[in-house]
Amino acid sequence: MICDICGKKGAEVRHVTRSYGKGANLLIIENVPVVVCPNCGETYLTAETLHEIERIKMHRKNLAKKRSIAVAEFVEA
Repeated sequence: MICDICGKKGAEVRHVTRSYGKGANLLIIENVPVVVCPNCGETYLTAETLHEIERIKMHRKNLAKKRSIAVAEFVEA
């Protein structure tokens, strides 16, 4: 795959978990495709992925499943 940022070959799609909002409005979307380029180090979402994320956020009541999650805070020693 060719990187949209640097134009070199070698970019690949990885799937990550992203969170949007906080508190009672927190929405976690799993399996989000992210393009990662080993040449320039950039990580980005395609326009198609951004549109799908917005669709999921707009229809969260119908698409999201409620789960309880553990939350940890990073504290420097």
